[in-house]
Amino acid sequence: MTYLAPRQGLFAIIILVSFCLQTLLLVISTDQQLSNSRAQKGEQMVTQLIDEARLSLENKDRVSLSVIANRYTSEQDVARILIKDNNGDVLVPVGNAPMQQGDTINQIATKGDAVIGSVALTLKDISKGEIIAMQWPFVIGSMLLHLLLWLIYGYIARPTREQINALSRDIQDLHREHYRQLDQRGYEREFERNLERGDEIESGSAVFASAANGAANATNRNPNTDKLDLPRKLDIHSAVNQYVRGQQGQNAELDATHDTTENDKSNDGADGLHDEVTAANANGKNGSHKSNSAARLSATRPFDSVSVQIVFHDEFNMLERLAPSQRLPYLALCTQLLNQAVTELLKQPLLLGVSTINEPRFDESGAYVMLKADNSHAKVALAGVMLGKLYLMLNKIIHDKHIELSRFALPAKAGVSDNAQVEAMSHLLESVGKKEQMLILLPNAGIKQINHHVQLQSVMRPTTVYERECAIFDGGNDAMIQRLADVRNAVLMIEETEEQG
Repeated sequence: MTYLAPRQGLFAIIILVSFCLQTLLLVISTDQQLSNSRAQKGEQMVTQLIDEARLSLENKDRVSLSVIANRYTSEQDVARILIKDNNGDVLVPVGNAPMQQGDTINQIATKGDAVIGSVALTLKDISKGEIIAMQWPFVIGSMLLHLLLWLIYGYIARPTREQINALSRDIQDLHREHYRQLDQRGYEREFERNLERGDEIESGSAVFASAANGAANATNRNPNTDKLDLPRKLDIHSAVNQYVRGQQGQNAELDATHDTTENDKSNDGADGLHDEVTAANANGKNGSHKSNSAARLSATRPFDSVSVQIVFHDEFNMLERLAPSQRLPYLALCTQLLNQAVTELLKQPLLLGVSTINEPRFDESGAYVMLKADNSHAKVALAGVMLGKLYLMLNKIIHDKHIELSRFALPAKAGVSDNAQVEAMSHLLESVGKKEQMLILLPNAGIKQINHHVQLQSVMRPTTVYERECAIFDGGNDAMIQRLADVRNAVLMIEETEEQG
């Protein structure tokens, strides 16, 4: 492949500027030379004209003067001749000076000491076009020379194969160094994450090690258990390995729960640890793994109740900074609004068989509503989703009205889950929950209840197993939205009636 010379276009511009400057200098120098030669020639012509016309000028013979002047105006460089007498009166004007202006040479005509008149000779201006026309061989030759220089540069200055290879190696080295720095930064970040993860694993291993030491001491205190010493040590090592695998596959919320459980086990002594590990091994042989089913989000876990969590979207902790005289009435208003929403919603025939377990009350962390199914046909999951969406609709109206009146109010977000995943939903609302948004974390049976009434979407770019299993409320069908709007209007009518009363 043939490459062009570097910056060949820029060199062409330089060549063009050089040609223009050279032509300009040629015109200026030629004009100066012609002006000097014409000035000398004009002075000689005036002197000669005075010598020839002295007698006629003395006698003021206009005819003779005209004949003499016309002979001089036939010269190519002369534009006009003007002859005057000693009084300054014009005797003979010859030529077309108004059309062709130029330099004028004035000289007085004398006879002895007496002045008999004056002669003014005007020379034509030198045209730049005439100069270029006169010098056309030089101009064309200069243009061809500059064009030849440009072609020679384009041929000679082309990069050689060795230069191209060297440039390619430099570019590759530059990119390699750049990517090496990026990889080094990524490796350092990954190394730091591994160190943090290793610290967590080591802390869990220390819990099991302390439990193992307690078991060994208990065995030494009881001489009748020497035969069981080896099996217990093997069980302890198996428990440690199982804990490490669990730490690598679970999120921070499960880690904290698991660490707390293992610390309680270490305080109970070696017998309690042995019983727990033996039970886990027995369940593993049966293939059930019931102890880890809730932690691993089994999609087929049974449920007969749901928890609706409603929390404030308070990015700047405004609720904590609010004075109690303003915070307590606001929380009481939210509690009253939520209780009325629960009462009116459960009157719907669609939610027959669903009842509440607790009396919800708002505090700084939000509110919980526990719903249960009184029979197998009750749609408790649908009731939880409808309640969460209903309160978000009510809170939106209350929030906008308070802001319009320059009063304190906060937007809200909701989460619906079965009772086994209440803590997980709390973490999800804090980590991925957004303003006016509802998260749903239910097993397959609960998703089946709401599947024909609402639309769901997954969490974008999940980082934990809970975020992968969680769904976001993305809208409902017309019948459900209309039913929620009717319940909302009923709740607001009750609120207005109570305020008027």
